[in-house]
Amino acid sequence: QVQLVESGGGLVQAGGSLRLSCAASMRTFSIYTMGWFRQAPGKEREFVARITWNDITNYADSVKGRFTISRSNAKSTVYLEMNSLKPEDTAVYYCNANRSIDYWGQGTQVTVSS
Repeated sequence: QVQLVESGGGLVQAGGSLRLSCAASMRTFSIYTMGWFRQAPGKEREFVARITWNDITNYADSVKGRFTISRSNAKSTVYLEMNSLKPEDTAVYYCNANRSIDYWGQGTQVTVSS
């Protein structure tokens, strides 16, 4: 059973920073592609960032240059460092683990005030 637990969300002013963490339960964490998605009210869930087992990263155009995804295989944790936050970054952020099958966390709320 794969469990993903996000933390680090909160309320921040525009221009501020937050660091999200996602702790994973699987012992084979290092072979999973890990990612972050977000869902704003009234919108569909969208891709934010992804990091593969060999540390290849991809970002949505809307967050390139502002967000950084990283992972610690020793801690079975993936991080999302978010800088220069904008009100349009407000959403519930979900952690994703993929190895043929997608697993999801419960989400953490990020609210950016203008």
